Formats: sequence, structure tokens, C-alpha cells
Amino acid sequence: MEATWDINQEIQSRMRIRRDNTTALIIDIQERLFPHIHEHNTIAANTGILIRGLQVLGVPVHVTQQYSRGLGHTIASIEALFDSFTHIEKTAFSCCDEPVVTKTLEETGRKFILVAGIESHICVLQTVIDLLEREYLPVVIEDCVSSRRLSDKKTAIHRMRKEGVVISSYESILFELCRYSGTEEFKAISGLVK
Repeated sequence: MEATWDINQEIQSRMRIRRDNTTALIIDIQERLFPHIHEHNTIAANTGILIRGLQVLGVPVHVTQQYSRGLGHTIASIEALFDSFTHIEKTAFSCCDEPVVTKTLEETGRKFILVAGIESHICVLQTVIDLLEREYLPVVIEDCVSSRRLSDKKTAIHRMRKEGVVISSYESILFELCRYSGTEEFKAISGLVK
């Protein structure tokens, strides 16, 4: 079978991620499941830095909770980062199967969706595949996602790459969105990542 060249994938792979075309989804970092997640303390710290950096840059951040009655609320350290914390409730694994999430993303008019949260191989994976299908450009922040087992996270990241999802880190994406040194935003982000 002859390999085909997809111009859309080629353009996507070279496209700079810009803050005015970016929003973020923080998926299901909830109190009853989170203590069982591989390296959960590191994921909480990294995700906190990501959110604070996005707030400095004016990038909208949306938080989901999966079946809050069973899994509890978003962990306190994440909730505390918001002046007025709200979440989007969901029961579907993919955020894209929840009408409120899809409406929220549509209303932003932004194409790049930064994704952090748990679990990598379930809700995160299904969400990013569905985002691709809906012609968004998901960017998974690898050091802000995890699963109960490291092997599940590794398998999920491998599949996401094969599907065409961009994989980044919180520091890399924050500086890409910042673009310039010597600004107040740069100083604030530099202080966060040290």
C-alpha cells in the first residue's frame, strides 16, 4: 500500500500554538481517585503551575469532574487557583460526549485545546481523539496527565502520538504561549517554573 501525504497533518505539525487561539481542559482531577494516580503529587504540582501560567497569559481554563457523587470534587489545590471555581459535570468518559463541554469549547472559538488530567488512558485519550475528529488541535501536557498505572499512561501517550495529537510539557507550552522574554508575563512564568 502506498503511503499518502496529508497536507492538514503537515500544516498542523508546523503550526505555532498561540494564546489567542488556545483554551485548556483540566480533566477529572478529583479527590477520591487522585491519591491512587501514579506520581499524583507531581501531577498536582505541575498542573498547578500550568493553570497559574495560563491565567497569567489570559488563556481560558475549564475544569471537568467525572461523576462527582462517586469520585468527589476537584482536589483542593486546583480549586484554590480560581477566584470563583466552577466545574463542568460529566458522566461520559470523553469530554466531547458532554453537550456543556462541547458548547463551552465552541463558544471560545479557539482551536488549540490544552489537555491535562486523569486518567490518561481513559478520559484523556477518548477526549483528545474526539477533539481531533471535531477538527480541534489537542495538545496533551504530558507532565500533567497520568493514570493509576504508569504502563497505561505510556500506552495512551503512544496512541495519542499515532493519532496525531501534539504532546508537550507545561514549561514548553507556557513559554510558547508567552513568546517573548523581558515582559511581565515572562517574569511571572519564569518564577512559576523555577
